[in-house]
Amino acid sequence: MTDHTDNTADTSNSHTIDFSTQSDLFFEAFFALHGGLPRQSPGSEATTRHLLSLCGPLPERPRALDLGCGPGPSALLLAAEAGGLGADVTAVDLHDGFLDELRAAAAARGLTDRVRAVKADIGDLSDRPDGSFDLVWAEGSAYTIGFATALARWKRLLAPGGTLVLSECEWTVDEPSAGVRAFWDPHYALRSTARNLAAIQAAGYRVLAIHRQPGSDWAAYYGPLAERVASAAEPSGPEAAAALGFVREEIDVRERHGHEYGYTAYVLRPVTAGDGGGWPVRPEADGDAAAVHAVNSAAFETPAEADLVDALRADGSWLPGLSYVAEAPDGSVAAHALLTRCTVDGVAALALAPVAAAPALQRSGAGSAVVRALLAAAAERGENLVLVLGHPEYYGRFGFVPASRFGIGAPFEVPDEAMMALVLDDSVPVPTGTIKYPAPFGV
Repeated sequence: MTDHTDNTADTSNSHTIDFSTQSDLFFEAFFALHGGLPRQSPGSEATTRHLLSLCGPLPERPRALDLGCGPGPSALLLAAEAGGLGADVTAVDLHDGFLDELRAAAAARGLTDRVRAVKADIGDLSDRPDGSFDLVWAEGSAYTIGFATALARWKRLLAPGGTLVLSECEWTVDEPSAGVRAFWDPHYALRSTARNLAAIQAAGYRVLAIHRQPGSDWAAYYGPLAERVASAAEPSGPEAAAALGFVREEIDVRERHGHEYGYTAYVLRPVTAGDGGGWPVRPEADGDAAAVHAVNSAAFETPAEADLVDALRADGSWLPGLSYVAEAPDGSVAAHALLTRCTVDGVAALALAPVAAAPALQRSGAGSAVVRALLAAAAERGENLVLVLGHPEYYGRFGFVPASRFGIGAPFEVPDEAMMALVLDDSVPVPTGTIKYPAPFGV
């Protein structure tokens, strides 16, 4: 894949090529190999259209920003189909050739008034005001500045209720082979879906949808590129030979190791734009114990969870500051969530349990608000692993994935998808083994 940038940007996804040191002649040859191709990263109209459908309702004529647009296949589709009337699209890239291709394609489709091609660095959009766009789109381009950096820098561009759609190349196996790591590790360390979800959670986004791109998306990119490479003339100099060699290596790695990595697209919305953001949340105070007990008693069929909270409060696993409540408009406790110390093979972790909302306020966002605040508090304290037993659909919105992906298991029989983990700090190794809960859990 290309990064749609010139030689001033981070284009270091190659094992054999350091893009930052290459000459203009190298880039001239490199972009000559890619120019005129339908796509500059894995994708398809079907994938773009599917991701658009996952965004939910949009304004009738949304303001869209396509970052790392390349020749503009996504920008053109958004301009024609997003919202009720199609989007007004600002399409950003650093390569003049791609921008010229986009302008020509927009004119051919009668979309000149809907697509504005802009030469700019997607890592430096400081001239764009906060809240400028209803939709920020980045298929196959976030890696040029780094996934976490993209999440942080692009968030402010979203209008209230706005949506970020971006894709990232990830490992799709637990233990990638040495061969594929030799290509990726030195310059762009791929991560798992679980670790990228942790980054999303830490950056303050709600996950609306996750989509693993099919192999046909890769064929749509590498097929035409491979044909171009196969028919390429003998390189005229060392720079052209290096460019051709890199593209051949990239295609070869995909052919040999394509089952070990792939693109995953994420549809995200900042937490501040909704999902319980209107509920005041705070750590449990000294006088809240009775109200917390009452909320847990009302939320569950038996008093077991309420009694568990009381027992944990008196146990050594209790961590001051990691019991949170959401307040109702009248100041009463609307929801409660608790993190206590557990271990995985002797390594410290956190158990999220219970999570409760007053019956009349369930599905109001109060529970989501208190869980998000609690997870943020845990991250700020330097915790790195949270475990929960619950409904995958509910906890998946916070970034939890099956704990078995990390080699973590429950001490009792439980459906694999129900025992979940969230990594808060992916710089810390994730332990493997069996969870040991505090004694009050009785397991």
